[in-house]
Amino acid sequence: MDVEILARLQFAFTISFHYIYPPLSIGLGLMMVIFESMYIKTGNKEYEVLTRFWTKIFAVTFGLGVATGIVMEFEFGTNWATYSRYVGDIFGSALAAEGIFAFALESGFLGVLLFGWNKVKPWVHLVSTVGVFLGSMFSAIWIVVANSWQQTPAGYHIVGEGINARAEITDFWAMVFNPSSVDRITHVWLGALLSGAFLVLSVHAYYILKGRYETISVKAFKIALVVATIFSLAQLFTGHRSADGVAKNQPAKLAAFEGHFEANAPADMYLFGWVDKENQKVLGPKIPGGLSFLIDYDFKAPVTGLNAFPEEDRPGQINAVFQFYHIMIIIGMTLIALTLFASFLWWRGKLFKYRWLMVVFVFATLLPQIANQVGWFAAEMGRQPWVVYGLLRTSDALSKSVQASQVLFSLILFMAIYLLLFLLFIYMIDKKIKKGPYDESNEDDRPLQEEISNVITG
Repeated sequence: MDVEILARLQFAFTISFHYIYPPLSIGLGLMMVIFESMYIKTGNKEYEVLTRFWTKIFAVTFGLGVATGIVMEFEFGTNWATYSRYVGDIFGSALAAEGIFAFALESGFLGVLLFGWNKVKPWVHLVSTVGVFLGSMFSAIWIVVANSWQQTPAGYHIVGEGINARAEITDFWAMVFNPSSVDRITHVWLGALLSGAFLVLSVHAYYILKGRYETISVKAFKIALVVATIFSLAQLFTGHRSADGVAKNQPAKLAAFEGHFEANAPADMYLFGWVDKENQKVLGPKIPGGLSFLIDYDFKAPVTGLNAFPEEDRPGQINAVFQFYHIMIIIGMTLIALTLFASFLWWRGKLFKYRWLMVVFVFATLLPQIANQVGWFAAEMGRQPWVVYGLLRTSDALSKSVQASQVLFSLILFMAIYLLLFLLFIYMIDKKIKKGPYDESNEDDRPLQEEISNVITG
């Protein structure tokens, strides 16, 4: 197999696996801040129990995120040496900022968060929880800034020529606030917050179904539902803004998102479908002129299509980009519908009357994770054939000495190791969930239970 394909597969695999954990860390961080704030405000010990419980799960998630993220930095040097030399001044500054402004904050407060219970005042512990949460949010900022610069480069100039050419920063803040960074950061943040909220919903829906920890789970479920409803609706607006930015700055990517081939014609919006690249059409239900309306609020406005670009400057896997993009959209709309429906039932006092709804929420935790993954796939594959849009092609970014056999061997090793790590993660999370927020065998350690049958049955 070609070394470029293998190197791309290796990086895609490692970053996809890594990206399971940081969104959960960010989302769970917010939930811990809310639970602990409720404890400080009300003095209700159940909120302290919830904070302690989710802190344990956060710790496992955070540890796996750190361990799996280190590998990618080495891949820049082993497989993508030309890329590293070309963008090192810019990418390196963003990673350095993450270490100084984000990771140091997050890890500095982490010790107090994990081991400071009963050793510091409650408000001090809350500050540490907020610090860890903010650190994870700042970490996402700098990683997305670095990636967004590859999508929409700004604040730089090129020095040197040919193989020695490289990008240097001329304006740090122009690099940070490049044309796509703000929209992409908010979109990533909301996806991460939804991941954490839906994990909380899933676990406590499971407890309600099993008749365990019902009082505390009802409280946690309602809080997580509020968070999930707000951010699923907000994600609709950030996604629209991000798509507007793609239309302006990366029109070939937008054309691939919707399988739009005509160089300058109104563009339809497909609900789902299959791209027939050879015949340059999409098979599937559509809203005529829908994409034109979303971009220019005019169903007949022309949209730049794939045929406006040379063949070598278009994304190679158009159907894959189309599918990933539409899966993300479908999941996003599903999350909105699910949370609004559950909120309506809550308003009617029937939220916990339907067991099937709790079953849906148990498995719905997978949806934000899938949406996060396919969203990144669409964004990265849609940028091809550029690793830095309009400046450096992916085929030119490879290390000159790396061989296909070396990449394949390391890819197989990574897959084996990451599989073991994932199984360990599932085992540890499953063990903590089954043990529960507190030990059921110790009745003195449990909060007083309300008559939950009245809540469940109405």
